[in-house]
Amino acid sequence: MGSKDTLFLSKIKMAWDNYFSQNTQLMFIICGSASSWIEKNILSSTGFVGRISHNMTLEELPITSVSKFWNNPNISKYEILKLLSVTGSIPKYLEEINPKISTEENIKRLCFVPGGLLVNEFEHIFSDLFMHDTRIYRSIVEVLASGPKTMSDISQIIGFSRSGKLSNYLKELELSGFLSYDYGWNLKTTKESKIGLYRLKDNYLRFYLKYIATSLNKIKKESYLFQSLSALPGWNSILALQFENLVISNRLYVKNALGLNHNDILCDNPYVQRSTQNQEGCQIDYLIQDRFSSLYVCEIKFSKNLIGTEVIDQIQNKIIKLKAPKHLSFRPVLIHANGITDEVKFSQYFFRIIDFTDFI
Repeated sequence: MGSKDTLFLSKIKMAWDNYFSQNTQLMFIICGSASSWIEKNILSSTGFVGRISHNMTLEELPITSVSKFWNNPNISKYEILKLLSVTGSIPKYLEEINPKISTEENIKRLCFVPGGLLVNEFEHIFSDLFMHDTRIYRSIVEVLASGPKTMSDISQIIGFSRSGKLSNYLKELELSGFLSYDYGWNLKTTKESKIGLYRLKDNYLRFYLKYIATSLNKIKKESYLFQSLSALPGWNSILALQFENLVISNRLYVKNALGLNHNDILCDNPYVQRSTQNQEGCQIDYLIQDRFSSLYVCEIKFSKNLIGTEVIDQIQNKIIKLKAPKHLSFRPVLIHANGITDEVKFSQYFFRIIDFTDFI
């Protein structure tokens, strides 16, 4: 109604001020998935200043809730995580899961047969949310499907000037829950840096762009042969990004597992150190800095095989490259999903080893 009648919002405001607000039992709730429209026309509108009592953004379900959609003790947590790497923790998608069939069969039914819920979901999402030209939005998420990027990277790749307009597009995608802006910070001062990374946080969008969109014509003609997730090209690399999303979205449980008090945490996010003449570049999957001069360097690994001691060399190499003040101590953390070798377990290298499936 608001998009089709330019006077709609002023009518609502007048009706609320003159009539509705006089009823103390009346709640007026505006909800919808067009977050950017609500932000622009309601939350940031001068006409509604002082009239908004509460603003709530619904995020994905926490990892501790998703197993209730299966209600089947015979489903392994590893299988659940594989499915979440495609759907994320979106309730509507999880409602469509049939716990009596395998993960592979569920993915095939939802993503690779005509009429499957997730076959056309992408187009519905973008047309419903943004209600106007979606080409720029799509270009942005396509760029981020391969990994996090700065605004400058995005601008250069899609050929769109780094202007206020691009910032608005990114902000709208962020408000809609598709992107996350992961700020960086100065390890010495803990001040937020001006350069951060935009990350595609919606697992379904990445899976759609990488695997459904590229085979859409075949799927619609029923000529696409889906064998398994592991047979998809580049699946292991994509799975790593999807699992990182699940961990970062549930960072609260990671902090609790590390025994950290939230009031003691100064900064936490995926962290990237840019390469310069004075320092090598490195990327930390998840970094936490607390007020006791500790840096918790978290390595996030998802593998169908047991993780071996090579992970120790990988994380130690990052720590060596990380340019941090001498008063900071490093506490390596390994977050995994399908087991580690005894050598890793008894190496005494890690401050903490966290099995992410424990949270399910």
